[in-house]
Order: sequence, then structure tokens, then C-alpha cells
Amino acid sequence: MRKHILVSNDDGINAEGIYALVVELKKIADVTVVAPEKQMSAVGHAITVQYPLRVNPFYKNGEFFGYAVDGTPADAVKLAVKALLRDKKIDLLISGINHGMNTSINIIYSGTVSAATEGTILGIPSFAISLATYEPNPDFSFAAKFAAKLAQFIFRNGIPSGTLLNVNVPPVPESEIKGVLITRQGKAFWDDWFDLRKDPNGREYYWLTGKFVNYEHEDINSDHTAVQNNYISITPIHFDLTDYEAIGKLKKSGLEEIFKFD
Repeated sequence: MRKHILVSNDDGINAEGIYALVVELKKIADVTVVAPEKQMSAVGHAITVQYPLRVNPFYKNGEFFGYAVDGTPADAVKLAVKALLRDKKIDLLISGINHGMNTSINIIYSGTVSAATEGTILGIPSFAISLATYEPNPDFSFAAKFAAKLAQFIFRNGIPSGTLLNVNVPPVPESEIKGVLITRQGKAFWDDWFDLRKDPNGREYYWLTGKFVNYEHEDINSDHTAVQNNYISITPIHFDLTDYEAIGKLKKSGLEEIFKFD
């Protein structure tokens, strides 16, 4: 019996990355696409609670492609699992292929990763996959092939419960890929600033910009450094944000005592 894969993203249902992914996945499984109707990068794990969500069939090249949701990536996954596909078994959720890296601090902001996180929360084995380039018109073909290969691996071996895989593929030809590394989330970050500009009517506005700073160039076990060295980075992540080491330190500090009354 063929497996069933749910596909979503944050670049929008008409993005080239999701199309390349779906074409490749259909060779190995049944695929349902439920994705945001428009670009939703960097929305994180936001969900819509104050407005209704609308769903429309989306056609590409004259054929039905999937369902477009006027919400966030997490909305799309939640709606797919709880409503659109509630009577169907989903064996795997894949989010991507994102146009741009999702390493280090980007994981927190990423709608791509959040779609996979929502799948994990709902009990579905999930992974997010990104092509680590911001150049226009990138070639998603190798990343799509790798996603299909990883899907087959997961069908055979599974993923630890409560964990999703965050995959980043270097934007180089397949012949230059050195291999796959299981990595940790790196500590690279955005050094942000806001440019103050004026629109054609002379009104001021701010535009967020910045540069990505990676000070772990020698640590190949960091996701960003691994990708920079032409390795496919696979980082297992989960949604428990507790700092367990800090619990003991805070207990010893007497913090719990300051709210005790005589």
C-alpha cells in the first residue's frame, strides 16, 4: 500500500520549491498539498485565531495541485490534519523546499520549520527541508531527490517521537555534495539594523536589513558550518524549550522563596 505524504511550506503554494518537491515525491507516494496561498516566510509558528480561514483549490499547469489556505504554515498543517484530511492517514509531513537557509537562529523565525513542528505536535513524523541560497531561480532538483530518499528512509526507520528533522541542502551541484551530517542548531545570528527611508510621497518608513554572523566556522557539527562546507545538514529538533540545566540553578538561587509570605 502506497504511503501518504502531506506537503506544506511557507513560500506559498505557487513556489517553485514545493512544485519540485511534489513532482519527486509522487514517484514514491500519494501526495496531498495544503499550503499558504501566498509568501509567509519568517512568520514562525503563528496561528490564526481572530479571523476565519478560507481554502481554495489550486491548479498548476492546468491540473489540480493542492489546497491554498489564506493563513500561516501552521494554520495550513493544522487545517489539513484536523479538517481537510481528517479521515485519511498521513504517514509523513514534509515542509519545503524552502528558498533560503533555515539554520541557527533562523529556525525560530522559520515558517517552514514551524509547519513541520505542527506536524510533530499532531503526532505525524515530519521534516523541513531548505535549499540554502537566496539567489533567484535556484535549482531545486537535487534537494527534491534527497527529500524523497529521506522520506523512504523514514518510512523504514521512523523518527524519534516528539522530534522533527530540519534539513538544509547546500546550493551546489550533486557532484560537490560531500555527504550528510547529523548536526546541532548553530549559534550564528543576524546582526540586524533598520534603514530609515522615504516613500515617493516623502513619508518615512523603516526597512529591516542586516548581515548573518557565524563565529563557528571551525565547528563542522554546527548546521550552518556544515552547509557552508557542502554537507547536507540534518538537525533533530523538538518543541520543548525548557532549559533543564537552569531549573536546578534557579532552585538553588532561592527564586522560589521570594513569593512566600509570612
